[in-house]
Amino acid sequence: MAAVSHSWARRVYSAALYLLAPLIWKRVWPEQLPGRSRLERLGLIPHSREDERVIWLHCASVGEVQAARPLIESLGEHWPGYRLVITTMTATGAQRVLALAETVGQKGAAGEVSHHFVPLDFPGVARRFVARLRPTLAIFFETELWPNLLAACDRTDVPVAVVNGRLSPRAWKGYRRLGPLMKDALGHVTWLAAKSSEDARRFRDLGMPVDRSEVVGSLKFDIAVDGETREVSERLRARLGRRPVWVAGSTHPGEDEQLLDAHASLLRRLPDALLVLVPRHPRRFDAVAELCRQTGLSVARRSLDEWPREDTAVYLGDTMGELLELYGAADLAFVGGSLVPIGGHNLLEPASLGVPVLTGPELANFSDVAEVMREAGALTEVADGKALTDTLVRLFDDEPSRHGLAEAGRAVVMANRGALERTLYGLARMLPK
Repeated sequence: MAAVSHSWARRVYSAALYLLAPLIWKRVWPEQLPGRSRLERLGLIPHSREDERVIWLHCASVGEVQAARPLIESLGEHWPGYRLVITTMTATGAQRVLALAETVGQKGAAGEVSHHFVPLDFPGVARRFVARLRPTLAIFFETELWPNLLAACDRTDVPVAVVNGRLSPRAWKGYRRLGPLMKDALGHVTWLAAKSSEDARRFRDLGMPVDRSEVVGSLKFDIAVDGETREVSERLRARLGRRPVWVAGSTHPGEDEQLLDAHASLLRRLPDALLVLVPRHPRRFDAVAELCRQTGLSVARRSLDEWPREDTAVYLGDTMGELLELYGAADLAFVGGSLVPIGGHNLLEPASLGVPVLTGPELANFSDVAEVMREAGALTEVADGKALTDTLVRLFDDEPSRHGLAEAGRAVVMANRGALERTLYGLARMLPK
C-alpha cells in the first residue's frame, strides 16, 4: 500500500497517548477477566505458530460481538484452516466471545475461536501485538479505527478490512476535528465495507479512498436466531403465564428511572403486568435492583435464580448473554439507550424474533435501521416515559396491532438480508488463494 503522508498526525496522537497513559490505564484496569494477564494490553500475547494461519477480528464490546455473530460463525465455516482471534476492549465483550466460542464448538463449526484483549494503541505495543499474532487478515468491526494498530498492520503487509462500517453524524463530526489523523488511519485500510451510502460518504469525507470502499449493507439484518434460543424463550413464556410481559433491554442510567416510572403507571391500569428489565452494563446490576426497591416495585433477580411471583412487578435480567431469550418471551420489547442520548441499540434483535419493537427518540446509532423499520410500519416510537405508558396500555389492549408490528418487523429482517454474503465475498478477495 502506498505510504501515507500524514504520519506526523499519528506521532502527535501517540505523544498524547503517552501523556495520558495513567488515565488510560485507569480506564481499562477494571476491564479484566480472572486468570487473564493485563500484559495483553501491552501486546504480550503468545506467538502464533509458524505454520498457523490467523484471521483477526476486533469488536469493541458485547453489542458489537453480538452483531458480528453471523460473521464469526461464517468465517469458521468458510475458512476452517484459520484460527479466528477476536479482540475486545471490554470484559463483557470478552465474556460474550468466550460464550460464543463454546457455542460454535458445540455446533461443530470448523475452526478455532479464541480471545485476547485488544492492546492499547501505543506504537510499540501495536507493533508487538501484530508481530506476535501474525494475522493473515485483520478485520475491524464498525467504527473501530485505532491509528497505530492500523499502521502496524500496513507495516507488515497485513490487509485490513473495516466491515459493517458505520459513522453516526456525531462520530463523524468528532472525527472531522482530527482530520489529518483520520486520513492517516484510513490510508491503511485495504477495504471498507460500509453499511450504507451515508456511512460511506462520511468515511470518504474523512479520507477513505473511493476505490477501496463499497456499500454492502448492514450485517445486523443477518442476525442469527437458532432453535435453542427460541426453545428457551418458549419455556420462559410458559412459566410466566398469560400476564402482560414487556422487556426493556440494554438500558442505561437516567433511562431505568423513566422505565420504572412508566411501569408503575402501567400497573395502575394493568395490575398483573411484568417488566423484564435488562441493564446494558453488568456493573449496574446491583444498583438497578436497589433502584427497583426504592421505586416501590417488587423485584426478582435472574442471577439469583429467583422467579417472579404473581405479585412481582420487575424481573431483573442481571445475567450475560440472555437478552435474546428474554426478548423472545415478551409481548412487547423496548430497546434501550433511546430515552437518553446514547443513540439506541439493536432494534433488529426483538424484530427477528417476531416481537413488536418500541423505542425512544435517540436513535443516532441505528438511524438507517430505524428508517427502514419506520417505513415498513415495524417501529413504535415514544417521546418519553409518559408516552411509553400510554403506548404500552394501547398495545396490550390491541392484539391485532401487536401482531401487525411483529410481522412487519420480521419481514424487514428477512427482506434486508444479504450483507453477510457480500462481506464474505469481499474478504475472500483479501485472503491468499
